[in-house]
Amino acid sequence: MKKYNFLTVILLGITLIGCGDKNKGENSFFTIDDSAFPAHFLPQEAVSITILNPNAKEIDSIAYFVNDKKVGSTKDAEKFKFELKDQKLGYQYLKATVYFGSDSSDATKRIELVSNVEPKLLNYKIVNTYPHDTKAFTEGLEFHDGVLFESTGQEGASYFRSYDYKTGKIFNQVDLPKKYFGEGITFINGKIYQLSWREKTGFIYDEKTLKLEKTFTYDKDIEGWGMTHDDKYIYHSDGTEKIWKMDPSNQKLIDYVNVYSGTSKIKAINELELINGKFYVNVWQKDAIAVVNPTSGAVEGILNMSGLRKFIKHPEAEVLNGIAYNPATKTIFVTGKYWEKMFEITVSE
Repeated sequence: MKKYNFLTVILLGITLIGCGDKNKGENSFFTIDDSAFPAHFLPQEAVSITILNPNAKEIDSIAYFVNDKKVGSTKDAEKFKFELKDQKLGYQYLKATVYFGSDSSDATKRIELVSNVEPKLLNYKIVNTYPHDTKAFTEGLEFHDGVLFESTGQEGASYFRSYDYKTGKIFNQVDLPKKYFGEGITFINGKIYQLSWREKTGFIYDEKTLKLEKTFTYDKDIEGWGMTHDDKYIYHSDGTEKIWKMDPSNQKLIDYVNVYSGTSKIKAINELELINGKFYVNVWQKDAIAVVNPTSGAVEGILNMSGLRKFIKHPEAEVLNGIAYNPATKTIFVTGKYWEKMFEITVSE
């Protein structure tokens, strides 16, 4: 077994997922020949598409599409080759529209593009330990202007607050209406953005006054989980393998990446933090943090955080969740739901 599969299975506990569904989209006139297709494709590979024509129709031309985007065409029934290097990881939906006489017919297949990156096992060092509120069901953690902010979940008890992480002293707190289950937060363009879990509602606050300025509805049928941002976009997870890109000006979800470690989807992506150009992500129910390439979605490193458990004694302590990068100290702060401690760590290979 390759090392990346070992890390994936042991640290993240993910089941390997095959391509499957090879017969999806068959029709009575034409089919895409998948007899030579591997179980998974890699980004450096190409897919060669041959059309089977069991009824010996006289083909005029064929237009080829990948994920509904036209990528080329051929005359007659020539083989078509398509490079996969620029495609995002995950399922690719192939379609060949075959024109014959005055008619046309579609043949479709689904293939899976997986990661060719071997994740590195990363090490961490605890440099400080701080108190953490054992009543905080941590969903989001983020530093802003040197102050730590935390958002929490649970219906009727969700809030976000700023506080002194060294002492636990609370500076400000904003409570959500009781019908909402709070999720991640992030700061961008002078605003605080916050998600709710299944209510499909987000909140925008003024970062200085903490006054609620607007609520918005997700424009996709997804859940809200973790959040982070770069200089232009917000990124948020939805409890699947996807990390979405959102335009903060109109709250529209404009793109996403699928997170893969080798041939495995890494599902249940939760809290996010963008650190030095890479996503650091909590995986729900796993004492691990995956380091993810934000362009491809490939897992490039894995932090096994299970060693923190020996320091946590609170009987109601739940999963690891909460990642905040402090640019002033160049260290990372991590905690968990109902944990009594928060850890300041450094990371190395």
